[in-house]
Amino acid sequence: MTTNNTGNKASVSKWLLFLVVTIAVIAGLRSMLVTKHEAAAAPQDAATARAVEDRIKPVGEVSIALAPPRAAPAPAVAAVVPAESGAAAPASPASETARPAAPATVATAAPAASKAGESTYHSLCTGCHSIGAMGAPRFGDKAAWAPRIAQGMDALYRSALHGKNAMPAKGGNPSLPDADVKAAVDYMVAAAK
Repeated sequence: MTTNNTGNKASVSKWLLFLVVTIAVIAGLRSMLVTKHEAAAAPQDAATARAVEDRIKPVGEVSIALAPPRAAPAPAVAAVVPAESGAAAPASPASETARPAAPATVATAAPAASKAGESTYHSLCTGCHSIGAMGAPRFGDKAAWAPRIAQGMDALYRSALHGKNAMPAKGGNPSLPDADVKAAVDYMVAAAK
């Protein structure tokens, strides 16, 4: 019987030791966290704050800007130069007629639309309309937009303002002004025409 009592005492001592060690570890972790929190909340001098900002500043930035359309070059005009002797010299065929201007290459990758519409599109609409998620017509896809455009702008505005199928009203931002929602619709429609 004495063996059982010794075994029980050893078992109780092991559990007691485990409990004390666990409490000590928890207390140590708690004090480390409190110390870190207090150090983080401590005010920093301007040099330290500036050094931190320099370390975490972005390496670069992405700017998605639309290139303005290039203007057509001015047509070349032939100049007639009088001969020195007073008589007109025969003009060369190239100088008699003006050369036709080279066709202007206009970048039409993006439609002309208001900044509000473009900004709203890029902040809310692009998530679905850039990839065609959940049946959304892709930006610039004329075939997908044609039946919607045929229903009229009022129908498109109504869908954008009040939601349709998987698209939430106002793109999920209820505080967005109606004018910005309509400008985004105009921006997407202009890209699909």
